[in-house]
Amino acid sequence: MSTGLLQLNHVLQAYGEQVVIRNLSLQLQKGQIGCLLGPSGCGKTTALRCIAGFERVAAGEIVLNGACVSSADSFVPPEQRRIGMVFQDYALFPHLDVTANVGFGLHRLTRVERERRVEELLHVVHLASVAKKYPHELSGGQQQRVALARALAPRPDLLLLDEPFSNLDVSLRERLSMEVREIIKQQGTTAILVTHDQAEAFAIADEIGVMNHGEIQQWDTAFNLYHRPANRFVANFIGQGVFLPGKVINAQQVEIELGVLQGVIPEHCDAGCSVDVLLRPDDIVHDDSSTMQAAVVHKAFRGAEILYTLRLAGGAKVLALVPSHHDHAIGGKIGIRLEADHIVAFQQSEG
Repeated sequence: MSTGLLQLNHVLQAYGEQVVIRNLSLQLQKGQIGCLLGPSGCGKTTALRCIAGFERVAAGEIVLNGACVSSADSFVPPEQRRIGMVFQDYALFPHLDVTANVGFGLHRLTRVERERRVEELLHVVHLASVAKKYPHELSGGQQQRVALARALAPRPDLLLLDEPFSNLDVSLRERLSMEVREIIKQQGTTAILVTHDQAEAFAIADEIGVMNHGEIQQWDTAFNLYHRPANRFVANFIGQGVFLPGKVINAQQVEIELGVLQGVIPEHCDAGCSVDVLLRPDDIVHDDSSTMQAAVVHKAFRGAEILYTLRLAGGAKVLALVPSHHDHAIGGKIGIRLEADHIVAFQQSEG
């Protein structure tokens, strides 16, 4: 069985008595794109710095290509790890043009080999037309692609991306996220991304580790993080949603104000158990013919859809995504129905 290109085994990192990452374990297969996603201060950037070799680990080990590159008593310096890095601020050389920036790490190649590799990458990142321009003459998106091409040029075993889109506007981020994924996949590179932005994580990564307080809460696909969160933190952090109180009827059913849901009940939760049930905006459907009514307390226009905050008869609030041609006034009532095909619930004593 493959052990993966990158493995972190129970990594601990601390500054004095302040533990920043604890018991951090993950595995990334060759050609896979992973992501560490979490709020500021969760330890994701420290984890990336440990993988890169910018910091030594206090305990545990980091294994790259089957060899330990970092542990409490062994350490391989960054320049010997065959790792490429795309920094938050791109770190391009202002005095070098695009061609020279991309070819900077290729000094071991002959001039012909270097020129061929640079030309190939400039074509891949769609920057051949600006090959002789300098960083200050480029847009933010172009600078980002130069940084990516430079990191990919030496054919690293692993590519690290540290908040690579944080300096770009939202619309450009979305487009570039998809472009970057395509480029990394086309080059067959294994990569790990660090970000606080869920949209970036979902657009780029095959698997995502949601971090909090220095630990991975769940390592999974975007679909499972959204629809099958492992705990309350992941449920709250990923996407949007609200919790409604519910009562367990039996091993397959739970009752909430909006009706009875079918699915798997949390372990150790028998009939009569009180739970909090997660409802996403797509679980509540606008239906004029429904007898169940909810009052509009807030609305956020999003172009094709409006995100409504609705108050139920019992006082609880839910969210609903509704096509934007259904434009209801705040204070008005609309018909809704529950259309959730599974249960995400946690015992009320949890957390």
